Amino acid sequence: MTTNRMPPLAEDAWSDEQRALAQEMINGPRGALLPPFEPLLRSPELMAHAQRMGEYLRYRSAIGQRLSELAILVTARHWSQPVEWAIHAPIAEAQGIDLRDIRAINAGDEPQTLKADERLVWRFCQELHGERRVSDETWQQAVAQFDEKGVMDLVGLCGYYAFLSMVMNAARTPAPASTAEPLMVREAE
Repeated sequence: MTTNRMPPLAEDAWSDEQRALAQEMINGPRGALLPPFEPLLRSPELMAHAQRMGEYLRYRSAIGQRLSELAILVTARHWSQPVEWAIHAPIAEAQGIDLRDIRAINAGDEPQTLKADERLVWRFCQELHGERRVSDETWQQAVAQFDEKGVMDLVGLCGYYAFLSMVMNAARTPAPASTAEPLMVREAE
């Protein structure tokens, strides 16, 4: 077991800026100061910008919550990020992503029962993370499906959740209790 390098700060040790930011998150759609923000609380200005971007991408992106959750899972799998997986796998299932597909993503396999729009999001995210670019064919299909705003939001989801994954992987943030099957560790990891 690895030690959490940046455990939650005691509330009585928070600065006024940290307290205000934490309260903003608690009062917002998240309803709590979630694990990704425990390490970020050490840099309040960075956390402020990150949480506002994340709030938009998670709750109001142009591609909708179901597809946003799928993009988050693909990103969590790519970065081997158990916190994001524990939080978002149950949400993705509740949003309508088939449990068989969630399990396939967890295993690093190609999902077999995705709907057409889900398959496009999966492929787009796989290409962006794995190849560090998106093919012309996938790009054109994504623009036709989601328009340019939706495509930028999809890129934003991949980038934002990669950022959070890096924060928590570096800080060794432990996964919270979850109804999701734990993220599988692959040999190459």
